[in-house]
Amino acid sequence: MPVIGLLRAGQMDEKRLTALRTGLSELGYVEGHNVAIELHATEQYDRLPALASELVRRKVAVIYASSLPAALAAKAATATIPIVFSIGGDPIEAGLVTSMSRPPGNLTGVTTFLGELLPKRLELLRELVPSATLIGVLLNPSNPNSEARSRDVQEAARTIGQRILLVQAGNERDFVSAFSTLVQQRAGALVVIDDPLLQFHSDQIVALAGHHALPAIYFFRLDTVNGGLMSYGANIEDQYRQAGTYVGRILKGEKPADLPVGQPTKFELVINLKTAKALGLQVPDRLLALADEVIE
Repeated sequence: MPVIGLLRAGQMDEKRLTALRTGLSELGYVEGHNVAIELHATEQYDRLPALASELVRRKVAVIYASSLPAALAAKAATATIPIVFSIGGDPIEAGLVTSMSRPPGNLTGVTTFLGELLPKRLELLRELVPSATLIGVLLNPSNPNSEARSRDVQEAARTIGQRILLVQAGNERDFVSAFSTLVQQRAGALVVIDDPLLQFHSDQIVALAGHHALPAIYFFRLDTVNGGLMSYGANIEDQYRQAGTYVGRILKGEKPADLPVGQPTKFELVINLKTAKALGLQVPDRLLALADEVIE
C-alpha cells in the first residue's frame, strides 16, 4: 500500500482532510483501502525540516506539503520523492518552481494567490469601515512569506493613502498582546494575513476581534461563517480537493513536471450581516451586490 506523507505547518483540520480524500477518491484511492496517509504536523515551523527528513527516511510514495513552510522544508529534504504542495502565495517567487505550466523537478501543486489579494482586501475593508484612519495588519513572523506580505500590504496602503499598523503573532500566546496593541494604538479595523497558524486559531482571533469590537477581514469563508465580519479569497476546500487529485495522478505514474501548478478560477467575497450589525456597521449596497454570500 503506497504511503502519502502529509507535512503541515499548523494543525490539520477535518474539512481539509475530507477535501483531500475526496480528490484522492476521484482517482480511485481510498485511505485505509489502497493508500495510507501519514500526518506530520507542527505549529513550530522550525521543526518542519526534521519532520520532512523523517518522511524521506520512511520512503513515502508522495509528500503532500500543506502550506509554504512545509513545501520549502520538503523541497530541501528530497529531490527525488514527488512533492505536491498547496500554498497561498506565488510558488515562483517563493522558490518552489520556476514554471507554472511545466514545473521542473519533483514539485507541483496548487496555489490560491492569497498574498496577491491583499490590496483588494484592504480596499474592501476601507469601503465597509471608512472611519478607520488606522488599520491593523496581523501576521505570523515565523512564516517564510511574512516579509513579502509586509511589503505587499505596505505598498497597497501607500497606494490608497491608508495608515496601517503591523502586529505580530508567532504563537497562540501572542494573540492577546497583539490585540492589546491594536486597541492601545486605536486601530479602527484589522486585516488578517494568510498563515496556517493564524488559520488554525481563527476561532480565537474572531473571538478577540468581536470582544474588542474590531471589524476584520479574513482570507477564508469559514472564518466569516464562524462569526468574522468579512472574507475574500479562494475556496480552500477546492484547493485541497485538487491537490488530492494531483497526488492520485502521481501515484498512478504521472510526473510532477506534467502537472501544471493549479490556480483558482474564482474568489469569494463573504459578508456576515449579523456581525456587521453587532459592530454597528451599515454594509453599503455595492458590497452586498458584490458579495458571493451574505450570512444573515
